[in-house]
Amino acid sequence: MYNRKIRGPLVEGNKTMGQITGDVIFPLDTNPGLWWYIAFGISSLAALFGGYAIYITVSKGIGTWGVNNTVGWGWAIVNFVWWIGIGHAGTAFSIFLLILRQKWRTSINRSAEAMTVFAVMCAALFPALHMGRIWLAFYIFPYPNTRGPLWVNFNSPLFWDFTAISAYLLISASFWYLGMLPDLGTIRDKTVSKIKKAIYGFFSLGWTGSSRQWIRFESLSFVLGGIAAVLVVSVHSIVATDFAVGIEPGWHSTIFPPFFVIGAIFSGFAMVMTLMVLIRKIYKLTDYITDNHMDAIARILIFISLIMGTAYLTEVFIAWYSGNEFEMFTFFKNRMTGDYTLQFWAMIVCNAFIPQLFWFRKIRRNWVGLLSISLIINLGMWFERYNIVITSLSKDYLPSNWVSYHPTVIDIGVFVGTIGLFATGVLLFMRFVPMMAISELKSVAHIGNKKED
Repeated sequence: MYNRKIRGPLVEGNKTMGQITGDVIFPLDTNPGLWWYIAFGISSLAALFGGYAIYITVSKGIGTWGVNNTVGWGWAIVNFVWWIGIGHAGTAFSIFLLILRQKWRTSINRSAEAMTVFAVMCAALFPALHMGRIWLAFYIFPYPNTRGPLWVNFNSPLFWDFTAISAYLLISASFWYLGMLPDLGTIRDKTVSKIKKAIYGFFSLGWTGSSRQWIRFESLSFVLGGIAAVLVVSVHSIVATDFAVGIEPGWHSTIFPPFFVIGAIFSGFAMVMTLMVLIRKIYKLTDYITDNHMDAIARILIFISLIMGTAYLTEVFIAWYSGNEFEMFTFFKNRMTGDYTLQFWAMIVCNAFIPQLFWFRKIRRNWVGLLSISLIINLGMWFERYNIVITSLSKDYLPSNWVSYHPTVIDIGVFVGTIGLFATGVLLFMRFVPMMAISELKSVAHIGNKKED
């Protein structure tokens, strides 16, 4: 039940249907402003720097990275898992809240879905590059071949990653694009530019808004939502299993699949908050992305932060309770103290302690506080992935294998490039695609005048 008096309106300002359409498509019909061109230039330069780093990687090999005989997984896998986590934003936010019929999702789901597509594209680069010979990437495709009875290695985590990423990218892109059909049809009918009318008309796939189309559209949304909901859990469980099937200290743990899934949702929701704060401030969309929307996301982050803190304590307790000297060394001598103390405690502070500031209503209603804490959460989640990958590999069972890991400029360049690619995609999305679902906003615009489900 949604009570307007308690929770506030979903759309403020008593907007008419025409005002909602006009407000949402207004950024598409006007000059984006100097800030957009500056941001687009910076992100494009970052993407070009990443392209150069990828060129060096492909032409000279992964010896240009900081990996060595001991730490065979470096920044590439750290950043792969980090981007996959952020990629859970759209599906976790849109699908779960759609299935649970949470109407407050309508102002935010479109941007979250766009983030998912761009983040998964960034994540997909790293396993391919990490193969070393990227031109042999087709070896992991499950297809019959002329090399005799040779098929892919179904026991390989690399094959699991390929299957998970390709399926996740396909369903996320489909859900995002097909959900835009009504809005693309609206823009096609509203625009006076012949070029825009032709482009939006092509991508709207002949949408007319008939009852038959709406029935099929809503049915398809729930079907895709049900499929994607399973993928949200399975994709990061597969990524977690990449580690859990290994025998390295700190990896071989049954807690990893649920731990990774919760962590992915945590970082994804934090990135959604970052984007929503920027969109509502830059485009002055506070009537649609209200304080109550941001408050709801902050409350979810508090809850997930408590789960993350419990998971960290569980890991440490199990390492101690097991009596396994290798596990105890990894957690107590290499993470909590030792060479990676800074990264470990940065993870704890950023993910378990700082999000608890959201208990204070003033912070949940302050855009600077929301933006700062959401960025800190994603920094903490990056440190978490760094701790998992690097600390277990750098000091394994044999002291003669112990070695320090340091990223090179090429490592950093590839990561910076993916950030630039992600930012470029988001900026283009803001410029050419409605940032909110017009039809869904209209459906909830006047909810709350009386109690409704």
